[in-house]
Amino acid sequence: MDLPLNVDFCNKVVVITGAGGVLCGDMARAFAQAGAKVAALDLNLEAVTQLAEECSSQGWTCKGYGVNVLEQEGLEAVHEQVKADLGPCDILINGAGGNNPRATTDNEYHHEAKEGQKNFFDLDPQGVDFVFKLNFQGTLLPTQTFARDMAERGGGCILNLSSMNAYVPLTKIPAYSGAKAAVSNLTQWLATHFAGTGIRCNAIAPGFLVSNQNRALLFDNDGKPTARSKKILAGTPMGRFVESHELLGAVFFLCDDRAASAITGVVLPIDGGYSAYSGV
Repeated sequence: MDLPLNVDFCNKVVVITGAGGVLCGDMARAFAQAGAKVAALDLNLEAVTQLAEECSSQGWTCKGYGVNVLEQEGLEAVHEQVKADLGPCDILINGAGGNNPRATTDNEYHHEAKEGQKNFFDLDPQGVDFVFKLNFQGTLLPTQTFARDMAERGGGCILNLSSMNAYVPLTKIPAYSGAKAAVSNLTQWLATHFAGTGIRCNAIAPGFLVSNQNRALLFDNDGKPTARSKKILAGTPMGRFVESHELLGAVFFLCDDRAASAITGVVLPIDGGYSAYSGV
């Protein structure tokens, strides 16, 4: 991997949740290549095991751990295992999150809904609750678990994954938009709460990337852009989707205690200009 910044994370223990996915998997590879000892956490143990094997084959240090970020007991067990395997956590990246079809409407506007389609009034409360828990508590609980190491040593970095939805809610996905707004708010709260301990807390807000979660919304069965995809690109000054590797420069910068020593409570958009464009 061609790293965007020459940052030395040697001997830093970096814990990454959601590392079985594309975005956080790339972050895990990048930190491992930069010398960090990476703990890759995900509900999908097979995915992070393969990731760890891939990194090990390159001579990098990465271990995979299966865990549900919504289960405190499991997180505590993995925390103890990470400390035994790699050492106490220096950098925590809260990447676990996502949406759920049960919390998504079929139409952007209620007046366009047709018979048999799921509208706002059909949203499943349990689905909405799951999305909020996955994104908000899935950030809160790992932080409660791993930031203890940082507080005890008087330093460290927490990086959360917010979203463009946190700035302006997108149609169809009210629960995800609200949950990511909560993640941004929590980021600022944690930055303030831990300010006297030496712990910094920031977030990135990725723009529109093509992933397994949203591919069906962005492209039809023939691989052609959907109407929603065309709207997104029309509202993005750079006129394209963001690539996963384009997040890494900001991630490295915000996690480097030398480069970003006075930066805390920031939510940084990485969006091709989407959040800056008024539409006119």
